[in-house]
Amino acid sequence: MKRIILLIALLVTLVLSAACGGKTADTSGGSSSSSGGATKTVVIGYTASKTGKYEVSSRGQTRGFELWLEQVNKDGIKLSNGTVVKFEAKTYDDESAKERVQLLYTQLIDQDKADFMISPYSSGLTDAAAVIAEQKGKVMITTGAASDATYKKGLTSIFQLYTPSSRYLTGAVDLLANVDPNAKKIAIVYENAKFATGVAEAAKAYAESKGYDVVLFEGYDGETTDFAPFINKITAAKPDAIMGGGHFNDGSTFARQLFEKGADPKMLALLVAPPELKFADLGDAAVGVIGPSQWEPKANYSEASAKKAGLDWFGPSVSDFTAAYKAKYNEEPGYHAAGGYAAGLMLQYAIQKADSVDPEKVKEALNNLDVMIFFGHIKFDNTPDAHGLQVAHDMVYVQWQKDSSGNLVKEVVWPLEGKSADPIYPLAK
Repeated sequence: MKRIILLIALLVTLVLSAACGGKTADTSGGSSSSSGGATKTVVIGYTASKTGKYEVSSRGQTRGFELWLEQVNKDGIKLSNGTVVKFEAKTYDDESAKERVQLLYTQLIDQDKADFMISPYSSGLTDAAAVIAEQKGKVMITTGAASDATYKKGLTSIFQLYTPSSRYLTGAVDLLANVDPNAKKIAIVYENAKFATGVAEAAKAYAESKGYDVVLFEGYDGETTDFAPFINKITAAKPDAIMGGGHFNDGSTFARQLFEKGADPKMLALLVAPPELKFADLGDAAVGVIGPSQWEPKANYSEASAKKAGLDWFGPSVSDFTAAYKAKYNEEPGYHAAGGYAAGLMLQYAIQKADSVDPEKVKEALNNLDVMIFFGHIKFDNTPDAHGLQVAHDMVYVQWQKDSSGNLVKEVVWPLEGKSADPIYPLAK
């Protein structure tokens, strides 16, 4: 009787094995693949501001990340041991609130068992999330967060994708040096607000380190509507370039009044306002104005530019990413969306380089990462003083120009490997 029972059990096992295509159990917690390798599901945790003041920017970031997730999961990441890595996202609405971020990132790690983390949108929320990720020993790719301060706290598991705010206008100084080696004088006029003041101070220090004379360094109230006193000082100082600004309303007003009063600088580079499509409403006053952006669809990063820079290229082209995003969401991606996609892409690249999903091996791969993607050049500081700070990604500088039909268009003019057009210099209005 026992032999009959054993024979029946054996037959049942064989039948089940045949029905499953010869699959074996995945001892790592995943299912197995038809090729004989196990499928490992990796959980990525993050919060998004589905409500609150960051809702619009966070939505773009989330959409970009979700597009990457959809694409990478089609085939997964194939490791050398035959394991196929696929991803599952766990996410919650942080309501744009710092206190919720800390609670939710703790939940994502302790209850949802997230293996890796993506940051929320904004520097403030990211700073709160980064503390939790570090305490729990989780690697976090941060996007939508430009503040330098988070990466100067001794954290070891946090990696910044965006160009730090301290370098928002330093690229404009580099652009000036490139187009006019004889330029000597810069005027910096900026909004008296934390973000703009920090950017302006960093630009001033950088310009002076490059031998420029900062002939005017002055702040204005964010509600300023009459810039005549500043324009008079600028005219008297005769700078080669004017830099600064703050947000859209003050920046666009400043640009318009400079044009109307015939200040005629050789270069004008302002924060926030120029990358906005609405800036074109200024008409001729917009022509030639430069502004920093984390990324633009016209950025010309490519395998060819990577090769020229001596870098590896990874992931889709700018046009392929843009087309895929448009097809999925019926809108053109902005830099928030590009940043969300790029965050997933960098985690993918690090896993492939590490040939593992082991957190320490992935962290090591991120520490040594030096690559160009559609978003630009990516490399992280791996020193104790600023670990994880982005050191290679440059702001993309756009300039409003007129096309052959006389229409205002945004062109990328810096950095060189990403430009779509040569810059207008000096301005001739």
